[in-house]
Amino acid sequence: MAEDTNIVLEDRADKMGKIEIAPEVLEIILGIAAEQVDGVYQMRGSLANNINAWLGRTNRGKGVTLTTDDNGELSADVYVYLNYGVAVPKVALDMQQSLQQQLLYMTDLKLKNVNVHVVGVVPEKTVPVNPEDLFKDDDEDDEEPEIDRTRSLDAGAASEDGEAQS
Repeated sequence: MAEDTNIVLEDRADKMGKIEIAPEVLEIILGIAAEQVDGVYQMRGSLANNINAWLGRTNRGKGVTLTTDDNGELSADVYVYLNYGVAVPKVALDMQQSLQQQLLYMTDLKLKNVNVHVVGVVPEKTVPVNPEDLFKDDDEDDEEPEIDRTRSLDAGAASEDGEAQS
């Protein structure tokens, strides 16, 4: 029955055979394309995805659900975390366009809908503040180097005594 879930890529009269692709492959294509959009922090995963990531296995299709309606048209639901400070509508529109273009380019399939679900916003990581350095001057690097005045004082004293410097 697994053959019924595959999507036929080409249906021409002069074909030499059938070309099918598994929906999971389409989800992987869409997942990679979504991660490459500027402003996307990461895709939403499940517990199984997190366990696989800990074991070193990456699931590129995480955060993408592909559905086919009764007419055979494809729709994608994409679940993402965005970086803090990005324009959410702009990133969502960019993602919709990118996913539609990438799937059309790679498989010649068209998406009817790309529904972007923003699951969360991830703030930038901040450097922890050290309480001891709270009032430390930031200009310490700009200070002039200290001059060794003892050497120049010794040289001046020697010239006053009339000794020759060598």
